[in-house]
Amino acid sequence: MPEIQSIQKIAKLLRTPEAVLADLFVNMEKITGKKNVAGKIFEENKKIVSRKLKEMRIVEEKADAQLVEAELLKKTKEADEVFYEFLGKPDFSQQTGCSKMIDIIKNTADLKPGYFLKEEKLKTFLILNPPKNILEVLGYKTAEELLEKEDLYEIFAALRFVENERWLNEVFFRPYNDLIAEHFEEREIRVRVLGEKWLAIAEKFVGKKLHNISHLKEVGLVFVIPVKKENFAGQSLETFSLILHYLHEIDFYSELFRKYSGLPNFGSNLVSLLSGAVGSAVLPKDKLYWRIIQRYLAKIDPQDPRLFEPHVNPETIHWLKAEKEMDVLAQKYPQIKMDFWRGIDDFAGEIFPAGKKGEEIVSFDLLDNVISLTHGGLGKYLYHQQEALWNKIFIEFMGEDKLEELIVENIKKGFIEL
Repeated sequence: MPEIQSIQKIAKLLRTPEAVLADLFVNMEKITGKKNVAGKIFEENKKIVSRKLKEMRIVEEKADAQLVEAELLKKTKEADEVFYEFLGKPDFSQQTGCSKMIDIIKNTADLKPGYFLKEEKLKTFLILNPPKNILEVLGYKTAEELLEKEDLYEIFAALRFVENERWLNEVFFRPYNDLIAEHFEEREIRVRVLGEKWLAIAEKFVGKKLHNISHLKEVGLVFVIPVKKENFAGQSLETFSLILHYLHEIDFYSELFRKYSGLPNFGSNLVSLLSGAVGSAVLPKDKLYWRIIQRYLAKIDPQDPRLFEPHVNPETIHWLKAEKEMDVLAQKYPQIKMDFWRGIDDFAGEIFPAGKKGEEIVSFDLLDNVISLTHGGLGKYLYHQQEALWNKIFIEFMGEDKLEELIVENIKKGFIEL
């Protein structure tokens, strides 16, 4: 397909003005000398979609959005059911019920020790600003008593869902600005399933908004809050992949902590990193700029204008690493039956007829479909596929390693200048 038609198709998949992408491809070609990159991405996407439609026994010419989405959900559900068995039928309501899953995750993730806050410094923060809600709910009078009776890492995990967000940002995290390199040490990243008592406590403070998997970059911790309800469709794949993703995200930020530890204003730079702020200033037109977006803006506002300009997203790098490791795991253990999802197809999507709606984009990314499955098939999720496609464009011109290198170099200022 001619380059201009490939660009038109990619622009539709990204919901981005065609002129923006046309300029981007012209300028990236001038910088790198690489030609027909849009055509290459288009053909790769087309092959992935055609292969998956064939595997789902859908005739391409007769495919519509509703049918394709339903069949993708069916494939996701089948994979999740087998994965649940492979993980030893994890009981997500208790610590011990997830031990096999955690062991498999630790053996799957290819990670080295990270650079995190020392335990003594973590204790100092709790003593300096005692977490009142945690003390009250557990019946302790002082932070010293809390530290004597409870696990340090579980306390820090609980800060995120028990304490008031404003208090955390304005009081508890303020001393982070004074951190220096001596407050950090090398140690392994921890993956913890919290004790069962935290489920009732979390529900009390967060209610139905509870997201039971999270992480603390500066602590080097991924944690899972037990959930009361029985295993639901998509839970095993979502939990496993999300923990892997967080492990790589923590590893990525650990490298940034190391980098900033030798520079002035280490503490304030670290606080800026942890905030995940995304620049909103209009980028100049005199050079080629790629904005760095550290979060999934489309979850908050699918029409955020920053989503429609050239940008890269470190989140997608972490998912790419997690998906590669899951791919290796599926190859090593054929009984997982992940063949349909083998290969890194996170950027793949297609536009299908959608009745009265006209047309709709359908994501062929595993994660978008897992999230849809965990929400009962209600709602459409595209943001992982679309962010992966932006990263794919950059990678095809500059390389995967260069993408991560340039994000690390430029994350503080919020954009890459080429």
